Amino acid sequence: MKDAPSRKRIIVWFRQDLRIHDNEALDYALERGDEIIPVYVFDERTFKGKTRYGFAKTGKYRSKFVIECVQDLRNSFRELGTELIVRVGKPEEVIYEIAKNTRASWVFCNRERMQEELYVQDALERNLWKDGMEIHFFRGKMLYYTQDLPFPVSHSPDIFTQFRKEVERYVPIREPLPTPTRILPMSVSLDAGEMPKLKDFGHENFKQDKRAVLPFKGGETVALERLNYYLWETDLIRNYKETRNGLIGGDYSSKLSSWLAQGCISPKKVHAEIKKYEQGRTKNKSTYWLFFELLWRDFFRLMGKKHGNDIFQKGGTKAQENKDLKDDMAKFRIWREARTGLPFIDANMRELNLTGFMSNRGRQNVASFLVHDLKVNWQIGAEYFESLLIDYDVCSNWGNWNYVAGVGSDPREDRYFNILTQAKRYDPQGEYVKLWLPELAEIPLKKVHEPDTLSTTEQDDLHLKLGADYPKAVISTSRWRR
Repeated sequence: MKDAPSRKRIIVWFRQDLRIHDNEALDYALERGDEIIPVYVFDERTFKGKTRYGFAKTGKYRSKFVIECVQDLRNSFRELGTELIVRVGKPEEVIYEIAKNTRASWVFCNRERMQEELYVQDALERNLWKDGMEIHFFRGKMLYYTQDLPFPVSHSPDIFTQFRKEVERYVPIREPLPTPTRILPMSVSLDAGEMPKLKDFGHENFKQDKRAVLPFKGGETVALERLNYYLWETDLIRNYKETRNGLIGGDYSSKLSSWLAQGCISPKKVHAEIKKYEQGRTKNKSTYWLFFELLWRDFFRLMGKKHGNDIFQKGGTKAQENKDLKDDMAKFRIWREARTGLPFIDANMRELNLTGFMSNRGRQNVASFLVHDLKVNWQIGAEYFESLLIDYDVCSNWGNWNYVAGVGSDPREDRYFNILTQAKRYDPQGEYVKLWLPELAEIPLKKVHEPDTLSTTEQDDLHLKLGADYPKAVISTSRWRR
């Protein structure tokens, strides 16, 4: 048996909590240990693997973003006086080997709750136990602590409005934990590890599309800058409720979701800044609405905790499978490749394909169209989003697809969107459509959202041939004019 370590050495395993502020695992490790070893492992199954339908589990946009997040975290640790150890592999093996070789006392990490993440943390726990080491779990993803809620997770309300009413008035939100200012360097010699490149995960380098809503860059530094910009520098939060359904540019919404998904910014930190803003500048429906969005994140995470793998099943959390939805890959490809002939759908899908981002309004519409109009299995769309979205969050993504498909947390049967009405309401001048579909730039406003109504003469006058320059509509817009 090995001698006990002379120092209480704690490995802090970073996962989707890529920050030093308000980080419970890091905070406790600094309090209880003599020294810490910060580690991040790019899980080869996540960054090199495929989904069930054959998409890259982590596409190029999110891969680049996460690499930037980890590099920023490494920079932060170097400024604090220590090093972030980076590896590519299987965390349950890599972390165990580091713990064994450094004779660590414990591994601290923030707990994840869904199947793939549970498998990894449970496997690591078993490996550590073989050598008499332990893993301690902490909280980091939610606005509320589950122990503060007025119900156990297993009894969480399945309807968002019920959940909101039970928590927002009566449950206090804790203050963010302090940010460390200095960390003692490690006394053990460890190779810091090379930061992987996109090609290591099977992706080519790419240039950002100039039409992208933001030049998304990963990391805590940029996340905190974005929060400061949206609240204090510009007062954009003041009108958030009115602008949140926008489609073009970086200012119509906070755009914090990508950094929240990777844990570069804490929801408690966002909440604390909202409260400061309300006290120092103004409190209105818009400031509340940003908090409201954080509530939705907590709700979907609780649904994931409560229902587990049901959120991935075709019947969703309701266990009510829609037999009409088929794995029709031909229809799916038309949707994925922005070839539906319906400009509002195609513009949103083109934005997603070229940038890894799509507005919330766009996501609801394209999801509704895939499920309710094309009758394609919603699980395929959910996996495609998982692959492409920069801001992919497992519970929010799958919870939202459950919601739209009518198999999740909504008292209504389904969430059907009238595509034509939505297009005219949220893109009244056709600016968004023409931004992403420049082949439609000359179409008059009256028909920009319904080019299938163009006569042959009108097509000739516009030098636009449907079926050649732009696809014919897979579903006539007359469906939504009834």
